[in-house]
Amino acid sequence: MATLTIWRFDTPGGANQAVRTLESLAASSLITLHDAAIVSWAEGAKKPKTKQLRNLAGRGALGGMFWGMLFGVIFFVPLLGAAIGAATGALVGVFSDVGIDDRLIARVREEVTPGTSALFLYSSDAVLDKIKEAMAGQGRPELLFTNLSNEQEEALRAAFAEEPDPPLK
Repeated sequence: MATLTIWRFDTPGGANQAVRTLESLAASSLITLHDAAIVSWAEGAKKPKTKQLRNLAGRGALGGMFWGMLFGVIFFVPLLGAAIGAATGALVGVFSDVGIDDRLIARVREEVTPGTSALFLYSSDAVLDKIKEAMAGQGRPELLFTNLSNEQEEALRAAFAEEPDPPLK
């Protein structure tokens, strides 16, 4: 079963460093990376930079539409004001079917701030003790979210009408 996890790092470059570590672990078959996206927020910047890492899985398991909508709801819509509040509610409704609810969105908004970064990772087959060991020297990453049941994964795919990609190792 694939899992969506969100990790927060204490530095703007922490998520990038974690991706390099995870790519190395994937090469050793210690995790299967389906897709990932990074949010990096430099000190003094008004908004974060986002980047989908499509190179992890060719076409991408979740697609740019998913990441764009998610990051828009979390980071950019609040900057646009209350005029589009109803549209935000509709978007949050799509995500709630896969376990991403208002509380998670609020938590990510509160915790991913200037001077930090976050890694949004869609993966499976993780050898957790090896990953924990490899990530230990990377500035205390904090797990903000993880949960996808088989039903939630199917709902996610149905919501964005995408076929699953075969995982790359």
